[in-house]
Amino acid sequence: MLLKYCVRCLLPDSKPDLHFNAEGVCAACQAYENRAMVDWDKRRKDFMGIVEKFRDKTNTKWDCIVPVSGGKDSTVQVLKMLELGVRPLAVTATTCDLSSIGLANIDNLRNLGVDHIAFSPNPVVRRKLNRIGLEEVGDISWPEHVGIFTIPVRAAVRFGVPLIIWGENSQNEYGGPEAATTSRMLDRRWLEEYGGLLGMRVSDLQDSRGISAGDLAPYTYPSAEELETIGVMGVFLGQFFPWDGLSNAILAQASGFHTWGSAIDGSMVDYENLDNHQTGIHDYFKFLKFGFGRTTDIASLHVRRGRLTREQALEIVKRLDGKFPWNYLGKPLADIVGPLGLSVDEFISLCDRFTNKSLFITNKDGSLKRDAEGNLTKLSYDNPS
Repeated sequence: MLLKYCVRCLLPDSKPDLHFNAEGVCAACQAYENRAMVDWDKRRKDFMGIVEKFRDKTNTKWDCIVPVSGGKDSTVQVLKMLELGVRPLAVTATTCDLSSIGLANIDNLRNLGVDHIAFSPNPVVRRKLNRIGLEEVGDISWPEHVGIFTIPVRAAVRFGVPLIIWGENSQNEYGGPEAATTSRMLDRRWLEEYGGLLGMRVSDLQDSRGISAGDLAPYTYPSAEELETIGVMGVFLGQFFPWDGLSNAILAQASGFHTWGSAIDGSMVDYENLDNHQTGIHDYFKFLKFGFGRTTDIASLHVRRGRLTREQALEIVKRLDGKFPWNYLGKPLADIVGPLGLSVDEFISLCDRFTNKSLFITNKDGSLKRDAEGNLTKLSYDNPS
């Protein structure tokens, strides 16, 4: 199976919800091109209007909640709120397998001068959910993706702070349906459609493998009644201010944010996805299922911004994308999957089960062809010349 690639960047048509126009340009490139027509001064005023509507007039609690991982983007979200004179409560949905550099960056973010809450779900239940996510939908990060969207909203309800400041709209940055790319708000519908649930709802897991409704409370979105009582509203900061990952990394570094120091395995940069040792597995399964990984995402971002030519990006993608995740952030694969009750061989069997073999070179017997390091080779990396 030969993929169709965007003629401007390197995103393929196998990406879920990615659409191409008649000229072969993907929705992500079109969305970025449309930013040139945005009146950003007006957007800033719109944002401040929202802030003033929700700002705490009694000076007894916070003006907003900012969901934070400690990464470059959430660091900039906090910096922006402080710059604008907004008092945030930073809320972390603790990651699955926290790295030392991730912990250091959370500490750095807190020391910017904000109140901070970290919520850590039951680790025994979390490991069960990691394994279920990996086995059922091919995503070890499924519970993390749910928690980062539900826990800050539950905090908003609990503390009576209705305004939630999210970062980028991933559907705008990486391509999605038009209604999603232009949305300024994150609500339950956005989460269920585009939040990475992959068709598996939290309610599907109740009473599965010894998991109760109580165990799933951190992963359960508040009821409509709770949201209406508080008046919860979640907005994407990237829809009001120009958004760029590299610029965010530079700003964050200037405020004490730590990078890895060299390109992270499966990626091409050193400044993102630094907190969770399981992220390499998440990105690898995307490569197996759809034929592109994190390197393609990042290279395409830089192509859109004119930092790389499409030809330069293609060479980088061929060299770095989709490498087998033998380790991530210095932690061996065996130590990452071991706590889930999986051996490396069992993990590789799961990889094979979720691999779209029509995208990769196979042996005569139909088995996947791997190099000495266990890496697969795609049938095509670009449109036919």
